[in-house]
Amino acid sequence: MADTNIKANNLNEHGYGYAGKPMTKGRYLRIQMKRNWAGYVMVLPFVLIFFAFTVVPVILSIALSFTSFNMLEWPEWKGVQNYVQLFLADDLFITAFSNTMLFAITTGPISFILSFVVAWFTNELSPRIRAIVTVIFYAPSISGTAYLVWGIFFQGNIYGYVNGWLLKMGIINTPIVFFKDTKYIVPLCIIVALWTSLGTSFLSNIAGLQGVDRSLYEAGAIDGIKNRWQEAWYITLPSMRSILLFGAVLSITGAFGFGAIVNALCGNPSTDYVAWTLQHHLTEYMSTRFEYGYASAIAVVLFAIMMIANLLVQKFLAKVGQ
Repeated sequence: MADTNIKANNLNEHGYGYAGKPMTKGRYLRIQMKRNWAGYVMVLPFVLIFFAFTVVPVILSIALSFTSFNMLEWPEWKGVQNYVQLFLADDLFITAFSNTMLFAITTGPISFILSFVVAWFTNELSPRIRAIVTVIFYAPSISGTAYLVWGIFFQGNIYGYVNGWLLKMGIINTPIVFFKDTKYIVPLCIIVALWTSLGTSFLSNIAGLQGVDRSLYEAGAIDGIKNRWQEAWYITLPSMRSILLFGAVLSITGAFGFGAIVNALCGNPSTDYVAWTLQHHLTEYMSTRFEYGYASAIAVVLFAIMMIANLLVQKFLAKVGQ
């Protein structure tokens, strides 16, 4: 029996199955499913839930984006009219699109790099100190007090710390209402977003750094790697490619989902719509106007942008260490 299994395995490696039949992809998949049926049964509940609550809603959203739908009447087919209106007749959408891209380009890459760099330096500390530092950096993303802290610092009266310091030093004569002034809204929201970005991505980078095989560094030293930066580029980053991709997806998702920070700090809408994003625009048409067809078109555009960003990140990470 053992010899038969070995023979069958050897035949599979050369493109043949049992009895000398060609091993097609479909036949190979069926064989593997029979061998590992218990694993497929265990994964089945997650697959069903993921399909029902992720795949199906995405497909329905794409279909509804070509209709006029208000949840009360049957959808009316409109073709590409929603998309034409978005890009050619909806000035507020263009503002939201521009702001979203600005926030994504600034906060996405910076938060991704920042989470890795902070994790890298944190990993060099002793275990006890590393645990304390990890809690310090991770806490802002889960504590829920980030907006409260920044709101107190930049409070728009004499009781705000920043206004108090500026008044005391004679730089200003009257308090600045930071989160209502169009000059300060976007920069402050970006800073707060970066401050709260060291969340799950930071923890995953810590775990990835802990999992790098230490013998690779010894082999790298023999092969001519001379400093820590070369170690990071040629050993650490390639060994963490899957973790980096996970962190990149989280950073991209957070960068395009910028609306919550603006709502908490500046209200909705922000002054002169200066921080109006696609998430705000989507919520406006979905929850206030109940134009679900138009809202679906906005969601599809946002989904497409995020998919393109993820593909670009994957191509970039594939070249790391080469």
